[in-house]
Amino acid sequence: MKLRKNVAVSEVGLIFNPVTGESFSVNPIGVEILELIREEKDQNQIMQVLLEKYSTDQATLENDYADFIDILNHHHLIEIHEETKD
Repeated sequence: MKLRKNVAVSEVGLIFNPVTGESFSVNPIGVEILELIREEKDQNQIMQVLLEKYSTDQATLENDYADFIDILNHHHLIEIHEETKD
């Protein structure tokens, strides 16, 4: 998964897609997830970082993360590629 190259994300959580002209805002955890995506972390790595940092259970985090990724994908802010397993 990658953040689309043309998508801009500010430190305060403003997301701008110049292709569509749409802008969105996310909370600090959303900014953190976007930064981890930019660092090319996979879902498992992102989940591990968040579980270590925040007081939540894995099931809740998995649901919230899936919802967030679905929203990003719906608005064409990310590219999702199938992960290959060797």
